[in-house]
Amino acid sequence: MRWPARVLGVLLLGTTTIASAQSFVFQDMQGQPQRLADYRGKWVLVNFWATWCPPCLEEIPDLVDLHRTHSKKDLVVIGIALDSSEKSVRQFVNRFKVNYPVVVGDYDQAEQVGEVTVLPTSYLYNPQGELVSYQQGMLTRDSVESYIKGNRP
Repeated sequence: MRWPARVLGVLLLGTTTIASAQSFVFQDMQGQPQRLADYRGKWVLVNFWATWCPPCLEEIPDLVDLHRTHSKKDLVVIGIALDSSEKSVRQFVNRFKVNYPVVVGDYDQAEQVGEVTVLPTSYLYNPQGELVSYQQGMLTRDSVESYIKGNRP
């Protein structure tokens, strides 16, 4: 079941706490594994996007800023690019100075996290590794920070 958790300029949809969110494992473009379990104690934002998606491109600067501001403290961003080629993703990451781990994935891999029918789609895990929220469509730095601030233990 889903219901609005907050309206902060961008609607961030919440879910009831799912007993335990499915753990994921991806390999990023640097060859490093990205596991949900490795980030216990931090919020984890998994963002599905593509280089050809205008709203995805619009939210990237906020995601870069979120990761830069919070990655050493309390939040990590992981991007899952659903593009046709690693080359296009690598060029994009370099051009836009994406500072968070990026995975070149596909829709089968996305199922580790959840359904992706719209790009961008983001899933948010709390510091205990539980899936607590997701957003179909664009999000902002402010909406993520407000959600986390309002849902700290």
